[in-house]
Amino acid sequence: MRAVVAPAGAALELALIDRAVAGPGQVLIKIAYAGINRPDLIQRMGAYPPPPGAPQTMGLECSGEIVAIGPGVTRWKPGDLVCALLPGGGYADYAWADEGCCMAIPDGLSLLEAAALPETVLTVWANVFERAALQPGEHFLVHGGASGIGTTAIQMAKAHGAKVYATAGGAQKAALCTTLGADVAIDYQTQSFVEIIKADGGVDVVLDMVGGPYVQQNLDCLKLDGRCVQIAFLQGPQVQLNLMALMLKRLTLTGSTLRARTVAEKSRLARAVETHVWPWVAGGQVRPLIDSVFELEDADAAQAKMQANAHAGKIMLKVAG
Repeated sequence: MRAVVAPAGAALELALIDRAVAGPGQVLIKIAYAGINRPDLIQRMGAYPPPPGAPQTMGLECSGEIVAIGPGVTRWKPGDLVCALLPGGGYADYAWADEGCCMAIPDGLSLLEAAALPETVLTVWANVFERAALQPGEHFLVHGGASGIGTTAIQMAKAHGAKVYATAGGAQKAALCTTLGADVAIDYQTQSFVEIIKADGGVDVVLDMVGGPYVQQNLDCLKLDGRCVQIAFLQGPQVQLNLMALMLKRLTLTGSTLRARTVAEKSRLARAVETHVWPWVAGGQVRPLIDSVFELEDADAAQAKMQANAHAGKIMLKVAG
C-alpha cells in the first residue's frame, strides 16, 4: 500500500510498504480521507513517539470503508463506513483501528467532514467536558480559536450552553471565531485577553495549547473554583508561576494527552462522543471547518501549512481516488 514516510532530516515522501492487517479486536479501513494534526508534526521531530504496537507512520484520524475485520470484532462488518481515532498510520491507503475507536458517520456528513472529527472532538470532550466539567451557563475560554481544536471547542461549548471566549491571531481569524459562535473573540496580536476577560468577570474553564507565559495569564483569568486544562505547549512547557492565586481561588490546573490512553479508555470516549456530540453534529450545531484538502503525495506541503499557522480549521489529506 501507499504510505507517507518521514526519512530522517528529509521531506515527507510517498512509499510502498506492507499493507496493514487487522488483528484481534481490530478492523481494517480503506481510507478515504485523513486529518493533519499538530501531534503529527511533533512526531516527525521525534518528540511524540507512537505507543507500543502502533504503526510508526503518522496519521491519527481517518474516514473510510471497513474492508476486513479481525477476530472478536462484533459491532462492525465489511462495507461499513466509519470515522476512526487511530494510534498512527492514517497517512496511507489502509490503516487498522481498534473496534471501539471507530465511530458511525454522523447523519448528513460527508466522508471528508467525518475524517476531521475524531482527534479534535475526542480531545475537546475528554478535556473540556470531562476533566474540566464545563457546565451550561459557565464562561469558557479557548486559545487558538481558529485551529482545528479551537473551532471544534467553540462550537461544542456553545452547543452546551456556555458563554465562549476565543483568542486568535489577526482580525480575520477572530471574526471567524465569532461566526462559529464565540461570544467574545480576541485578536491576541492587538488585544490583551487577560484585560478583556478580567473586566468581564473572568472565566470558569480555560482550554490552552499555548503554554509558556499563557499559563500564568490563564490562572489570572479564572474565577473562583476555575479549571485550566493544558493539552499542548506551543510556547514551551517550562513556566514560572505564582501559585498564590491557585490557593486563594481554589483553582485546578490539569492536562492530558489522548494518544497514550488505553484502548479501553479511548473506546469509552468514543461512545460518549457518539452519545453526546453526534446529535449536535447531526443538528448542525457542531460542524467541522475544513481549511484545505491536499492529495496524499502532498502531505509535506500540508504539514508546512500547519507549521506556518496559515490555516483556519482542519487541513485534510485525500487518500482514495
